[in-house]
Amino acid sequence: MSDSHANLNKGAKDLPRCPFPVPMGWYFVDYSENLAKEEIRNVNLLDQEWVLFRGETGKVGMTDPYCPHLGAHMGHGGKVCGDNIRCPFHHWQFDSEGWNKDIPYAKVTPPICKKQPILRALPVEEKWGMIWCWYHPKGEAPKWELPSVPELEDTENHVKPHRGEWETGTAVQEIAENGVDFAHLKFLHGEKEIPPAEYSFDWPHYDVNMNNGYIVGRMHGPGLNVYRFSHEGVTATMVNYTTPMTADSSVIRMSFTHKKYEEGTKEAMIAQHLVQHMVGEADGKDSAGFESVDFIVWNHKKYRPNPLLCDGDGPIIQYRKFFSKFYEGSGYAE
Repeated sequence: MSDSHANLNKGAKDLPRCPFPVPMGWYFVDYSENLAKEEIRNVNLLDQEWVLFRGETGKVGMTDPYCPHLGAHMGHGGKVCGDNIRCPFHHWQFDSEGWNKDIPYAKVTPPICKKQPILRALPVEEKWGMIWCWYHPKGEAPKWELPSVPELEDTENHVKPHRGEWETGTAVQEIAENGVDFAHLKFLHGEKEIPPAEYSFDWPHYDVNMNNGYIVGRMHGPGLNVYRFSHEGVTATMVNYTTPMTADSSVIRMSFTHKKYEEGTKEAMIAQHLVQHMVGEADGKDSAGFESVDFIVWNHKKYRPNPLLCDGDGPIIQYRKFFSKFYEGSGYAE
């Protein structure tokens, strides 16, 4: 037995459930409709607390909650002034990029305030009616852009997305690993066979084609996956956006949409069936959706850094090497 597998039967109780830090990436924060102008909200995600606010012009900011002056929490008593957030303690103001914009009583502003942002702020974008933030453990600029998702952008010709949200007790890496674990679709979900799949890794993207085009998906970093299910010329789209909340908890959110079809037509029924199949609710299907079976595994499993694999497993090791690049700068290595 190799050294990496020598202790398979020893010390399982000492295995951590989720030994990962938060990986870099774009992450969903909230739906745009939920944050009003001049609103300030305390939010907990990415394993810490943040202050989320919307300025008078509609610009969104997301910053560390504690003022770099004397540490007051700006989410308790703070105020939006223009597009800035104002600390309740001494009324220092900061914009959505973390630059100090005003110290009302200072005759001489600290020189560093003119050289760089002094409050940590995450890059924020609003797209598809959603607020997204970029996270990097060392505060580095985005390494890639949010993609175009035509189905979410062409609202005239696509149905309003149906949304789902599920809390689960595991890390985003463990959830995403299901995307390369093709065998579990048969044995956990009850599919008739392990689906044939073609896949490729090109960081930060992972592409997969299952069942000869029935499911085609692309991963855009840890926080965004787009899957298209197609049958008889009809395609339904599932956009999956998972947010790490703590080291061992995540919130999975999904939006489902398809082209508009006249009610009662064959195309409309196929589209609805595809959407139902995405979460295992399709009539006449023996398979089970992720909510009913994956959560049982995710919420209780432990991470095996040196898994014992066989020839029928998917590209687990290749996937983990690919995913490890999202931990750049965190001090963690797979």
